[in-house]
Amino acid sequence: MGPEIHFQVMISRNAELREEAAAHRRAREVQAARKVRSEGGLRRGLRFFGKTSAA
Repeated sequence: MGPEIHFQVMISRNAELREEAAAHRRAREVQAARKVRSEGGLRRGLRFFGKTSAA
């Protein structure tokens, strides 16, 4: 395998790995959000308005 072809294979594999990592990261974020919601946690915006409207 020539160096140019090897370099192109490395570039394409790197792109594939980055896409897989991004998908995995999104999946973990979704799981964390579901866990917070199932535990009855408030979203950040709701907590903020709850603190400021205590008048």
